[in-house]
Amino acid sequence: MLKSSYSKYELEAGTDEAGRGCLAGPVVAAAVILPIDFKHELLNDSKKLTEKQRNKLRPIIEKEAVAYGVSYVYQKKIDEINILNASILAMHKAIEILKIEPDFIIVDGNKFKKYKNILHETIVKGDGKYLSIAAASVLAKTYRDDYMNNIHMDFSAYNWKKNKGYPTKEHRQAIRDFGSTIHHRKTFKLLPQQLKLDL
Repeated sequence: MLKSSYSKYELEAGTDEAGRGCLAGPVVAAAVILPIDFKHELLNDSKKLTEKQRNKLRPIIEKEAVAYGVSYVYQKKIDEINILNASILAMHKAIEILKIEPDFIIVDGNKFKKYKNILHETIVKGDGKYLSIAAASVLAKTYRDDYMNNIHMDFSAYNWKKNKGYPTKEHRQAIRDFGSTIHHRKTFKLLPQQLKLDL
């Protein structure tokens, strides 16, 4: 069972990101403040849910949440400041657009920078422990998937509709065959080094 809150504060926001390990596209973060009595039997870490379950949960979270925000940091910025800083920036931007400022922030993972003077706690695998982080993970993942599905239309050779920009064998083969695009993160190792020498 996921817990409803970590702190004693009523306005506790959970935040999480999606797309950190991708070779293309933005990193997307969400922040969610849920009502203290919020419950849903499906809600869990988005990685443990099917695409259908995530898409079913998204409108429920958006309707029931006290406040939510979703933010994108694109590949150019990721290349400028690195993926960790870009992930934290995306989370800060998501918190910033909440219509109510939280009193406390719980963050999935182990790295975060203080946002304003709001107290926070980082929680490893938090998206499988706390409802608000799980809700943020669902929003971040579904919004990012929508974005990748859209840009897939113009770059169908990379099959982002299926791999969402992650470094699958198929995605890497497309980079080999067609090169990188404006959506690729240039500071990422788009192609792995040869593991063995051809003797």
